[in-house]
This record gives sequence, structure tokens and C-alpha cells, in this order.
Amino acid sequence: MLRPASAVWFELLTTREELASTLRCLAATGQVELQSHTDVSATHLLPTLRAALDDYKRLAQRYAQYWPHAASTPADRVRQPEEIANGALTRLRAWTLSADPLITRMQQLAYEQAQLELLSGLLSEPDVKLPDLGLFGQAGPILASRLYLLASAADALGVPPAVLVHRILRGDRCYLIAVGPKDQLEALDGTLAALKGRRLELPQQLPATRDAALERVTVRREEISAGLQELSAQLAQLHDAHAVAEALGDLAFIEWLVAHVPELAVTEHFGWITGWTSDPAGARIEAALQRAHLQHLLRFPPSPPDLTRPVVLRNPRWAQPFELFSRLLGVPAASEADPSPIVALIAPLMFGFMFGDVGQGALLAVTGLALRRRYPSVALLIPGGIAAMVFGLLFGSVFARDGILPALWLHPIDRPLPLLVASLAFGACVILAGLILEAIQHHWAGQARLWWSTRAGLVLCYLGMIASVFDMRALWILPAGLAWYWVGAAASATSARMSNLGSAVGESLETLLQLFVNTISFVRVGAFALAHAGLASAINGLAAGTDSPSTAWLVLALGNLVIIVVEGLVVGIQTTRLVLFEFFIRFLRGTGRPFRPLPLPTGMANHA
Repeated sequence: MLRPASAVWFELLTTREELASTLRCLAATGQVELQSHTDVSATHLLPTLRAALDDYKRLAQRYAQYWPHAASTPADRVRQPEEIANGALTRLRAWTLSADPLITRMQQLAYEQAQLELLSGLLSEPDVKLPDLGLFGQAGPILASRLYLLASAADALGVPPAVLVHRILRGDRCYLIAVGPKDQLEALDGTLAALKGRRLELPQQLPATRDAALERVTVRREEISAGLQELSAQLAQLHDAHAVAEALGDLAFIEWLVAHVPELAVTEHFGWITGWTSDPAGARIEAALQRAHLQHLLRFPPSPPDLTRPVVLRNPRWAQPFELFSRLLGVPAASEADPSPIVALIAPLMFGFMFGDVGQGALLAVTGLALRRRYPSVALLIPGGIAAMVFGLLFGSVFARDGILPALWLHPIDRPLPLLVASLAFGACVILAGLILEAIQHHWAGQARLWWSTRAGLVLCYLGMIASVFDMRALWILPAGLAWYWVGAAASATSARMSNLGSAVGESLETLLQLFVNTISFVRVGAFALAHAGLASAINGLAAGTDSPSTAWLVLALGNLVIIVVEGLVVGIQTTRLVLFEFFIRFLRGTGRPFRPLPLPTGMANHA
């Protein structure tokens, strides 16, 4: 379980007609990562599809807002990719010929409706003095009239001298009424356009009075709304007649194919799909292809020597959230250990030790359960919260209060020394686990003899350091372990043994110093447990100093909230730091290439 698996190289031959359906089927399994590697001359399949997508995007720039939602294409339809793309484009082009007059009319009505809505806002103001709108709108031929809408009441508008203007301020808007010579108003049009002003078009034959004009505008807006609804219904009929939703679904599939599928080797009649799979025996792939009744030949030859095998992490479900820690450094290579199952044990223990409280841990666990589907990484709060509840029972802490439950082990404030010693012992176990994983990795890499002749001596030294805590005579193990390492390093060298011996001396002393410092670093686990208990004690002191029970409960509630948010974040950071820099540093390099399954096309249900 600790060793990652390597993905297996597969090659699949299918008919060109069933190539698209086969790719859909492979994506639905979640077991394949495509990578092209073949000597077969590829035709211009993907360049052809990219050209079709370019045409589609040009159509989308103008018509996308009028299209329906894309419909997923049935997976059992057997068509070549070029047929899918060309057929969808043909339907969209035919739709545009019929829809263009409707869309043009809809745009005209929508523009008029927007103009009338703004004009209606002005006419609805009862205290605004307006000119005779009938005469104002028909000014000419020497004089002209304008009605503008500005975002703000700009002072310097650059109004020509012969133009009369009247400002009407309404909130953050400014209506500007202007009358003057036609040529000067045309110059004002350009000036206000630069200021992002908007010219409002007045309807023809608008009544002179405000109320009559507002009624005329309201009636016209209702007529436009009815006209837009009728045009939308006609457009929907065109969508059905030309199967636009299906065409958009087909083009979405082509977009997926071009984005996620590498260059494919295809001939006139066949398609050649290659890549990696996490299904080493091919049972799931075979079953999915057979259920879809797709013709194929599947084989698993040796992988090409110039390609790097992806790594597949096979952790049980309870350990999968903790893959996040190792991925912070990269994915373990096939010759490296995947520490996720071990981290799934030590990380919650460290977190719970530093954050021991039954009530606060329960809240964290409930939060993780509630949010784990939306935010997968939040699932780490579940084991962390449970561990905090366990240590809360050991420390006798419930929502920062002592005395509600008896401490099954100790109160941190009362007995800090055993707490710190326990954290050091835990740290020594974690570091020993890292050293053991390093030994296992040497064995996997065929270097077990080298490890036993060299690194085993350093492990012996570390065991002597730990044993010296109980009996100082165990320090005599250190010289024996160092001699073991030095002699083994010199003996394993093929040349320049004295030089290798000098390097081994320096490396061994540096490694022992690192091991000592890494072990002492785990004192912070106990220190944060003490800090947690001290903060809880301070909150209880503040609550006890209040005059009323309601205020005391409020202080306790706010104090617990601060502990959960602030200290929970700090403890989480410290747990991550200890895992990365005290545990992983012993063995993990993260040099593997992650396995990236082919994603599903948009809107496609997993039918594998």
C-alpha cells in the first residue's frame, strides 16, 4: 500500500467511424491518460477540427447570446470526428440564414426599449419642468434638439456658445436638454460621446404634455415586449428545426477532443489511440468498450523507453484526503514511498494533541462533514476534529472549560513536563518512521546492501540517542554507529576511498545534528497544547470576572470562536510544517509524474 503503482502503457485500435465514441467511452472509465507515440503517419485530423472550431468561434461572437444551452450528444451515435464537426457547423450556418432577420429586428426593438426605459424615468419625475415635447422632438431645419443622459453632472461640457442647455439632476444621473444650431449640436454629440454620454432618441409625434407622453411611451414599451416575445418564440422554433442544441453539444465535444486529446494517428479506416492506464489488466476498459458495443483491439505492450511512466496512488478512501500533504512536494516516484496512510495517522494525532478539546473538536468535525463535498480539502477537519475530541477527553477540556469531564490523563497546565516529554517521544517515533521508509525505498531501488552498510549505522546512532534518555550508557552506541557508517561508506566506494571517508564523516555529523534538531522541534507540539490550555484558562478568567451570567456566556462563546478560528489555523500550519520538514525530509523527493485521467466531455454522464 505504501508503494505507488506505475501506469501501464496501452494501445487501442478502433474504426475511424467509432473513434469519437471510443474516446468518450475511455474518458468515462476515468482510467486512461492519452499520450501520442506512434510511427504511423497521422492525417490532418486535429488541424481540420481546429479549423472547424475557429469557424464556430467566429459564429459564437455574434450569435452565442441567442443560442440555447448545448445538449449532450448520445454516446451510442457512431460518427467520425470530422462528420461531427462539419455536420454541426452546417446546421449552425443554416440556422443563421433564417435567424438573421429575426435577430436584427430583436436588436432594433431592444435598443428602442432601452431608450424608452430611460425616457420613462425622466417623464416619471413630477417636479421636473419639461418643454413641449412634441415641438422639441420636431425641431428643424435650422435649429435642432437633443436629449442626453450623462453618468454624472459634469461641469465642463464644452457646450458651444449658441446652444441652450438645461440640466436635470436625478441621483447619480444627469439628463441634459439642448437646443441650438444643427451644426453646433452635432459638435456637442462628439463631445458628450467622449464623456460616455448617451443620446436619447425621442419617439416621433410625442404628445406635448408629460402625462400623455408617458402614456404613449408605456404603450410602446408594452408593444415592444410583446414583439420581443413573439420573435423569441420564432427563434426557438428555428432552434428546434435546425437542432441547434445538438449541434452546440457536438461542437462542445469537438472542443474537448482538441483540448484533451493529443495528436491521433488515423488512417482512412482506422484510429490508433495510445497512452497510459491505471487499469493494469484492462478489465474495466474492456468491459466499458464491450458494453458500448465498440469494435476495438486492445493490447498492453512495453512502454516506450523515451516516455516517463505516470504514477498512480492507490490509497484507501480514508487516506486519500492526506495525499494533499505529499502533493505539496510533488508526487512520489515509483521507487519512493507514498506516505499518505502514515500521514493519515500522525497528522490528526499531532493536530489533536495541540488542539485537545471535546467541544471544539466536535465543531471542526461537523464542519468537515458539512463542507467536504464542496471543498474536498476540508475533509481533513473530520479526522483532525475527532482526534481533538479524543485528546479533549484525555485533558478534560470541553469548550475551553475544565471540570465538566474528568481528565483521563492530565491537565496540561498542571503537568507540563510529561506533556512535553510525550511530544518528544511522539516526534522520535515519527522520525524513526521516516528512517524506516528511507530503508524501504533503498530496498525497492535494489540498494538494500548499500543501505545496510552505510545508513543503517546512522539509524543505530539515532536509537542510541533515544536510549540515552533512559540510560546514559547508551551513548556508547553512537561511536559504534558512526564507525559502521564511515567504514561502510569507504568500503562501498570504487575509488578515492579516503576522500569518500572524509565526506562520510562530515555527512554523518550533519545528519545526526539534523536528527537531533528535528526531534527537539516536536517540543512545539506540547508547547501548543500548553498554549491552547492557557488561552482557555484566560477566557475562563475573563468570563468569571463579568457581572452577569449572560455576559459570561457571551465571553465564553466569543472566546471559543477565536480559539477555533485563530488557533485552529495556527495548529494546522504547524502540523503541516512538522509533516513536511521533519518527516518527509527523511525520504520523500516527489520526483514522480502524476497520472492525469482523461476528463469527461462537458455534460456527459459517466456510463462506464
